[in-house]
Amino acid sequence: MKLAVTLLGLVVLLDATLAAEKSCVGQCGSFDPQRKCQCDSMCVYYGSCCGDFDSVCPKKTARGDTFDAGEDTTETVTPVYTTFAPTFHTSAAVVSLPPFTTQGPTPAADPDAVPCSGRPFDAFLQLKNGSIYAFRGEYFFELDDKSVLPGYPRLIQDVWGIAGPIDAAFTRINCQGKSYIFKGDKYWRFDGNVLDPEYPRLISVGFDGIPDDTDAAFAVPAPSHRGKEKVYFFKGQNYYEYEFKHQPSHEECVRMSRSSPSVLFTRYTDLFCDQTWEDFFMELFGDAFSDPHTGPRLISRDWQGIRSPVDAAMVGRVYLSPKPTPSPTPAVRRRKKKPSKKRKQRRRQSRHVLFDDFWSYDDWSDYGDYSEVVEERPTEAYRSTPVQNVYFFKGDKYYRVSQQTKRVDAANPPYPRSIAKYWLGCKYEEKPDVTRAEKK
Repeated sequence: MKLAVTLLGLVVLLDATLAAEKSCVGQCGSFDPQRKCQCDSMCVYYGSCCGDFDSVCPKKTARGDTFDAGEDTTETVTPVYTTFAPTFHTSAAVVSLPPFTTQGPTPAADPDAVPCSGRPFDAFLQLKNGSIYAFRGEYFFELDDKSVLPGYPRLIQDVWGIAGPIDAAFTRINCQGKSYIFKGDKYWRFDGNVLDPEYPRLISVGFDGIPDDTDAAFAVPAPSHRGKEKVYFFKGQNYYEYEFKHQPSHEECVRMSRSSPSVLFTRYTDLFCDQTWEDFFMELFGDAFSDPHTGPRLISRDWQGIRSPVDAAMVGRVYLSPKPTPSPTPAVRRRKKKPSKKRKQRRRQSRHVLFDDFWSYDDWSDYGDYSEVVEERPTEAYRSTPVQNVYFFKGDKYYRVSQQTKRVDAANPPYPRSIAKYWLGCKYEEKPDVTRAEKK
């Protein structure tokens, strides 16, 4: 009898232990490779959540282009702006460059070094910590939410170890957050502020099918762990789509996020935390199982409103649009009504000022056209949809384009807009040099 009671007790204890391993109670935000399921913010992206994750762990909502603070915001993600001097590898050791000074070089003879000269930019780059850099000629600038930061311009050669000008740049939106800079037939890869060993490499080796001397590039995240990250390259009248073959595992992401977290990827995973968004992300970024497109395609055909060639491009963060999208609801029988005049549909337009997807601040006073014609249906539920913008730069102007529709956004004032005014904080705009009206 005592033996039976003991065995029963062991069975109950074992069941309780196994149940605890499959629950998020007391485990929210943690990762343990020994557990059968996970409860951290990346488990939905990797399909490894415990069954009670949705009910036990609070949701996170990351906003980019957003409205005034709403009651449904459970967490506000603020970009981290860290001014640092990038370092790069030499054959002996990692060499740190001197810290920034309060005032950078301002050679009056070179208009490329003057922010408000109207000269076109060669590339824009947002690092994984949220810092944004603009490259022009032999120089580069760091930008905040209003203007160029003090201490700029600086020479690209002195800081990044690459002789300017460069062709293009982008940062991958994954937990690793590597940044890439392209010039001629080569590319350099940085981990935050450090150049990876054995770089530069040939574009033909690292990015098969992508031409040399590219004009611009930007990357988009994978719609899920099963999906693939993509990067778009632009050259002349054509653009190319490249699909990355490798994606860090969950374990690798947890380890890397502890030592050097990627703000860009954290924003994405926080927004992706709700499993019901998976279909929307597939629609936004493409089917995870679709065959990758190969060969060049025309910019004018697929990116409507953009004139080729472009000088630079940079992707914005993923955010929740206020534009309501109807969710499926069961069919409801309606009573027959007497014939009446056709009701006019009302245009519902947001009364809020949009904020920019980099700094929660949208182009310094932009009312985006996120309105749509909607017939009020009390029985139908609405929810926001994920949106990601792409910024194209051409000459002294820029365009904001929806990644999903690939169309220039309708806004007031309309696009294209002045780079000097909305990105550099220039109080006045100098006439652009006609000799550099077209970069390439």
